[in-house]
Amino acid sequence: MSDNHLMTTYAPLNVTFERGQGVFLWDTQGRRYLDALAGIAVCGLGHAHPAVTDAISAQAAKLVHTSNLYHIENQQRLADELCRVSGLDRVFFSNSGAEANEAAIKIARMYGHSKGISSPAIIVMDNSFHGRTMATLSATGNRNVQAGFEPLVQGFIRAPFNNVDAIENIACNSNHVVAIMVEPIQGEGGINVPDADYLNKLRDICDREGWLLILDEIQTGMGRTGEWFAFQHNAILPDLMTLAKSLGNGVPIGACLANRKTAALMKPGSHGSTFGGNPLACAAGLAVISTILNDGLVQRANIIGQQLQDQLKIALAGVAGVEAIRGQGLMLGIQLDRPCKQLMSSALEQGLLISVQAGSVIRLLPPLIINEDEIQSLTEKLSSLVISFLTKEAA
Repeated sequence: MSDNHLMTTYAPLNVTFERGQGVFLWDTQGRRYLDALAGIAVCGLGHAHPAVTDAISAQAAKLVHTSNLYHIENQQRLADELCRVSGLDRVFFSNSGAEANEAAIKIARMYGHSKGISSPAIIVMDNSFHGRTMATLSATGNRNVQAGFEPLVQGFIRAPFNNVDAIENIACNSNHVVAIMVEPIQGEGGINVPDADYLNKLRDICDREGWLLILDEIQTGMGRTGEWFAFQHNAILPDLMTLAKSLGNGVPIGACLANRKTAALMKPGSHGSTFGGNPLACAAGLAVISTILNDGLVQRANIIGQQLQDQLKIALAGVAGVEAIRGQGLMLGIQLDRPCKQLMSSALEQGLLISVQAGSVIRLLPPLIINEDEIQSLTEKLSSLVISFLTKEAA
């Protein structure tokens, strides 16, 4: 297949997938692969899930798009469901996670201006990832994402992830901060899991200082970590939360959820999206939520994710070069002591899809529907690949 007309924004591996079913994909040569990445945490229900397929097909046969100039029933229903499972109050629908984060950033700035702060600033974290639009790449704590796109959007103050003292220091020395924006677990940054009370302490600081707490749950949301949303492990509520990825199981949709205080800042004309929350995307989102609920997949992610983590720790115990295995639910990372990007190609050759983040962290984001036998197969294939790689490197 020629790619001469595509911009070279990606360097794809040498494979083209033709179809999928459950946790498996088949390429154009008929070869099967275990997808331990789920389209980067997108296909939480796996591929070609019948509930999503039926919902998309039925909705496409009726109505794909109108406009947000009119009421959209599926949009209202999906907003109701998201608020019910999150405890938040209002939803703005977009097409992606970056757009959802743009909405949250805009709301935070409006909040600051409502308090008379002319240059509102948001605290963001080192090694974070919030998107590739101009505002979200400026918020991202990765210089590689930003390089070449200067001047960056102003209004972001950086702090180390999982360092409450750094936040307290900023609070003592800045009077124009309006919000903290953070991923509950850093995904692109290398599956970095903070201290168990980190989000609680951030919530306390925000309450004391009158700041908003914005949680980017684009990768952690929709059951991935063993709760509907990762913040629910901490029994807190954010002021704003962003979602995308697995909300539509592959159909593009994003959402910015807000409490009443922050949602009230947005008026007709404040923000918008031509495609955001259209009938088709929301039909997919409704099918996803219904399936997760009916099949108990939130609880399952917690149980089977722990099984996967335990099996990997047993298989890789004592292996020189494996520094840590960490994560929560079905969001796991294997930290090696050396760069291992080539493992993506090696895994592909063995019929396994993984990714490598931060140069030396193997990232696993399998579908929530993965079963015990598939967990065993994943563990065996991956541990063999890791041991082989580290052995060759040491030779």
